[in-house]
Amino acid sequence: MAGALTIQLPNTPSAIALAGEREENLKTLAQQTGANIVLRGQELYISGTEKQIDLASRLVRSLEHLWSQGNNISSTDISTARHALDTHREDELQDLQRDVIARTRKSEEVRAKTFRQRQYIESLRKRDLTFCTGPAGTGKTFLAVVVAVQALLDNQFERLILTRPAVEAGERLGFLPGDLQQKVNPYLRPLYDAINEFIDPEKVPSLMERGVIEVAPLAYMRGRTLNNAFVIVDEAQNTTPAQMKMVLTRLGFRSRMVITGDITQTDLPLNQQSGLTVAIQILQKVEGIAFCEFSQKDVVRHPLVQRIVAAYEQYEK
Repeated sequence: MAGALTIQLPNTPSAIALAGEREENLKTLAQQTGANIVLRGQELYISGTEKQIDLASRLVRSLEHLWSQGNNISSTDISTARHALDTHREDELQDLQRDVIARTRKSEEVRAKTFRQRQYIESLRKRDLTFCTGPAGTGKTFLAVVVAVQALLDNQFERLILTRPAVEAGERLGFLPGDLQQKVNPYLRPLYDAINEFIDPEKVPSLMERGVIEVAPLAYMRGRTLNNAFVIVDEAQNTTPAQMKMVLTRLGFRSRMVITGDITQTDLPLNQQSGLTVAIQILQKVEGIAFCEFSQKDVVRHPLVQRIVAAYEQYEK
């Protein structure tokens, strides 16, 4: 039996937040519930069957902590809320929405958008060694940098070290102009971008000169012991088993390390095993190590990215 329900939103910012850009959120809510959802001013009209209206109403209410404060809502937020309703995890959803990890320099809130992301953040805060694998756009590197920068600013660690293998640091890289640092900087650009979200870019060079922040290719880690540092090893799928063993054994006292990578996107030669894959197999049962695995459901970029990842996963199966 068809019916209708009207939800009165408190103000214009809440209506804008719930609707999303070009009302994308309303379209997603309609797709998730089968209901017809229309926003006129501050009034949300929901129509459809009794079951559709009930589900849509509960889904909108489960997101109230976000839209009532005018916070941006993504399709991932809606998918997570729907999953929470289906699995009776409403209390966990409220905790997830309230846990603000950090604020960017533009005062934008950073928080986990999926339950797996929240599990990852907990591991980053508590475990000395965390492995995180998953497709592009799941926040593996960004969330690690967020937690690391906050820990650095709170004086939990003396240094933040970000490193990744420069897989073309051989002959082909030699043709590029500049010294080694200039040659590998393009590989490290995503790490600089994440840092600049939280620390004024003008202050970063000074922190790097003093050794408080170090962004370097993996080869620079050899022969060192990294004490009192938060270490992020990015793009670890491009390490060899020997390189991975080397960097894991750099972990010093009062330090924490996170290893991130996408094992489906290795740039190594076809006959070369990935150090990330080998390490996960070897260390799976070692006490004190956390393993987090993201899927396309954890992609928090443009919704199309999630569909692209899902299509590739299906093709590769």
